[in-house]
Amino acid sequence: MFKGSMPALVTPFRNGELDLDTLKKLVEWHIGEGSNGLVPVGTTGESPTLTHREHETVVEEVVKAAAGRVPVIAGAGSNNTTEAIRLVRHAESVGADAALVVTPYYNKPTQSGLIAHFTALHDCAELPIIIYNIPGRSVVDMTPETMGKLAELPRIVGVKDATGDLARVCDQRMTCGPDFIQLSGEDATAHGFNAQGGTGCISVTANVAPKMLSQMQAACLAGDYATALEIQDRLMPLHKAIFTEPGLVGVKYAMSRLNLCSDEVRLPLTGLSDSTRALVEDGLRHAGLTN
Repeated sequence: MFKGSMPALVTPFRNGELDLDTLKKLVEWHIGEGSNGLVPVGTTGESPTLTHREHETVVEEVVKAAAGRVPVIAGAGSNNTTEAIRLVRHAESVGADAALVVTPYYNKPTQSGLIAHFTALHDCAELPIIIYNIPGRSVVDMTPETMGKLAELPRIVGVKDATGDLARVCDQRMTCGPDFIQLSGEDATAHGFNAQGGTGCISVTANVAPKMLSQMQAACLAGDYATALEIQDRLMPLHKAIFTEPGLVGVKYAMSRLNLCSDEVRLPLTGLSDSTRALVEDGLRHAGLTN
């Protein structure tokens, strides 16, 4: 159910407020461009600076706009288990297809703490859960052995892996089984991730190049890695440029250059430096998205 290219949706703003009209247009555009799913209010959706009500509103609006045409995996993570339970239950109540739950950041729980946290979220609702493992942001790394224990729970169905360690895919196939859904959380290594056994990517760059990334993922799923690599080569400078500074800032600037949304972000993030803007411009040209 969860495979292919799924943009980690940006949250558009206008004068500091949610720009829901643009959000709905983006959903339509992504579906038309071939995206295989939508992931609102993750890190790229600026979840750390959304209020709880804004977070819930974005999930509701994306689910309604998608109208069952593609699955919606709602961001529902927190370093507070009680708060994460609220977000998972809300996502279920409005019709999301799954919840994306990050490993608790800042608290630095042990592996047993991770098991307790995700078990509580599993038990609080009937919604499938995708674990989001991103040690670079959360400062805690869920081991393949811990993930294997959680994979025994029926609604812990997969992982968004942003470790950048391609050997993890194989390790997690051993501990979680070959049917456990493994989605890349890193655009630059998504091609290799699939070759190791992954089935897709929750992508930042897909916010600006959804058709190309959908085609790349389709080629991988068909076993045509040569075609997929050609697309990856075209997109690699853009991947690198977008992540020169925080990725959501880079991709919002790229989107603004294509008149998709404003490049407005919320503090403590700020707009791109001139040098990074130039890298993004070069990446857009190399990908053939601008002249």
